[in-house]
Amino acid sequence: MRRVARSDPRPNIVLINCDDLGYGDLGCYGSSVHATPNVDRLAAEGVLFEDFTMASPVCSPSRAAMLTGCYPPRIGFGSLDGMPVLFPGQGVGLAPTERTVARLLNDVGYRTLMVGKWHCGDQPGFLPTDHGFEHYFGLPYSNDMGRQAGTPTTATGDQLGYPPLPLLDDDRVVEQQPDQASLTGRYVDEVVSFLRDHRDEPCFVYLAHLYVHIPIYVEDRLTATSANGRYGAGVAAIDEATGAVLDALDDLELTDDTIVIFTSDNGALDRSQPHLPAPDPDAGTGSNLPLRGSKGTSWEGGSRVPAIVRWPSRIAAGRRTEEHASSLDLLPTLAGIAGAAVPADPPIDGVDIADLWFDPAAASPRTSTAYYVMNDLAAVRDGRWKLHVARHGEAVRELYDLSTDPGETTDVAGEHPDTVVRLQAEADRYRADLGDARLGVVGTGVRPVGRVDHPRPLTTYDPTHPYVVAEYDLPDRG
Repeated sequence: MRRVARSDPRPNIVLINCDDLGYGDLGCYGSSVHATPNVDRLAAEGVLFEDFTMASPVCSPSRAAMLTGCYPPRIGFGSLDGMPVLFPGQGVGLAPTERTVARLLNDVGYRTLMVGKWHCGDQPGFLPTDHGFEHYFGLPYSNDMGRQAGTPTTATGDQLGYPPLPLLDDDRVVEQQPDQASLTGRYVDEVVSFLRDHRDEPCFVYLAHLYVHIPIYVEDRLTATSANGRYGAGVAAIDEATGAVLDALDDLELTDDTIVIFTSDNGALDRSQPHLPAPDPDAGTGSNLPLRGSKGTSWEGGSRVPAIVRWPSRIAAGRRTEEHASSLDLLPTLAGIAGAAVPADPPIDGVDIADLWFDPAAASPRTSTAYYVMNDLAAVRDGRWKLHVARHGEAVRELYDLSTDPGETTDVAGEHPDTVVRLQAEADRYRADLGDARLGVVGTGVRPVGRVDHPRPLTTYDPTHPYVVAEYDLPDRG
């Protein structure tokens, strides 16, 4: 590939984050039902991580953690006024004082764009343009938080009221109840236009897909060829979008000078959970195989996700690594590459993993990892060993060797008592710093969530508005 001659030698960064895409949903991760040639190409031209975890098994805390390099409880995102994720018009969000990777990069001259699902707060002060992104186009929260079949217009009893789904341009609502099947194409157009307009400057682009979060509204042409219903069509839409971005980088002669990162916010949803509506035969389903568990759980299937990094001028093609890394590590790694300093105070939880990208012989610098479900410490690991300490509010003591048993099928706590003791001490260290709501422990290192007075939803339901034609007819929420 030819390179554009730029006065600034720092690489572009394109971060692609999917929604509820499972560990086993891509061809390069072993899927036999999804053809993903463009993502597979990305893996063939870069490094694929077999052991990459998000800091939460659900979306709002996962995304806030990835952007800030901090565990969700540290930044007030463990429990969001008692909820696991943010909802429309909620008065809390990512505090303006928190430093995102976009803020750090923008401060050292990067042009910054976010497109797609934000889900870190929809009130003034919480939106992408308040956190280092120069431009934003997308949905401020999940695509199931609009007007759908069976949706109450206002909150009644224990039923949440969902206003019309807003599409934002920066901080303005430009459309309500948008055609979700067309959004991915519109997102790609935004990304390509931004890269073209700023091809001579270093750019950070964050593309956060709406797929494959339910409900899945997708183009008929993709559903017609899917072997896995609408879910498979959503995966195909992600793959097509990835191909379009890679082609644009080729056309703009930016490929060698661009880091592309592909991942997912958490594992695939288990559609058999009793609180969810039964899926129809055309829905399809995600896969976290060979992992155990799913979105919302502390099993590996909840937080271990696909992760691929390509940088043709620096990363050798076709590598796979078993070394453990976390989404928390993206901020310090990207900041280091871009020449942005990460202040020591207030602290973050990520570590620089650039060596894992560039050196096939490098070992992970991550010494341990905590698994939080809301503000409960659920598990802790160091290297190969993972100790579960709580589940569903009850204490457990289960040890798994992830190097030989990533599916967490065999509890070996009785065979390795010294390892259990060591990891219990590590759990106590995390509790002292980040807290553990189950035990009533308040961490000394936590910071308050952002909060506004008098919050209100971005939209209000109006039965006479033309958007009634776009009220979605699938009952799926998740």
